[in-house]
Amino acid sequence: MGEGGSRAIPLWDLPTRLTHWAIAVAFGVSWYTADNHLMGAHRISGYVILGLVVFRLYWGVAGGSTARFASFVRGPGATLAYARTLPRRDSVAVAGHNPLGAWSVVAMIVLLAAQVGMGLFAVDVDGFESGPLSHWVSFETGRTIAGAHEWGFRGLLVLIGLHLAAVAYYHLYKRQNLIGAMIHGRRRLGEGAEPLKGAPLWRVALGVAIAAGLAWAIAKGLRF
Repeated sequence: MGEGGSRAIPLWDLPTRLTHWAIAVAFGVSWYTADNHLMGAHRISGYVILGLVVFRLYWGVAGGSTARFASFVRGPGATLAYARTLPRRDSVAVAGHNPLGAWSVVAMIVLLAAQVGMGLFAVDVDGFESGPLSHWVSFETGRTIAGAHEWGFRGLLVLIGLHLAAVAYYHLYKRQNLIGAMIHGRRRLGEGAEPLKGAPLWRVALGVAIAAGLAWAIAKGLRF
C-alpha cells in the first residue's frame, strides 16, 4: 500500500523529533571539532549528545506511544518476517518504527552511549586533553579507551550510512516518505492505524531536568 493510506495521522511527538534532529546536528559538530582539534567544543558537543541520549532513553519509557521502546521493538521472528517484505514495493506502511528500523534505533542509541561513555574516560597522547572522568583510570587505560573511541566513531559512521541508505530505499522504491514524518510528525496510513497518544508536558520537563542534570554532573567530573 506504501503511502497510499487514506488519512494523515499524528505519528511522532515533538520531543522525539527534536531529539532525533538534535542528535544528528550534535554528531556532526562532534565530527567536525574532532577533525579540527577543537577539543573544547568537542567536549561540549559530547555533553550535549550525552544529555540527548539520556533523554531518549527516558522518553522510550515515559514518552508518547510511538516513542516507547515497548511499542516498536520486536523479537527475531517478527523482524525476519518483516525483512521478507522488503523487496515488495506494495508492502504496508507501518505506524511507527518497523521491526528492522526499531533495531536500528536501538543500535544507534547503544553505540552513541558507548561512544560518549568512552570519551568521558579517554586521554590523549600527551595527557593534556582528557575526558572529565579520566581521573578514575590510569593513563594507559585512558589511552586504550581513546583508541576504542576512534573505532566507535567508525562504527557509528557505518550505522549512519546504513540508516541513510534505508531512508533512501523507502523513499525511492517503496514511496514512503520517512523524512517528512520526522519533520512534521504526521504520516498517511490506513484506516486501521492508531494515531500517536501523546505524553503530558510535565514528563517532558522531568526528562529534560534528568538529562541536563546528569550531563552537568558528569561534565564536572562527578565532583561536587
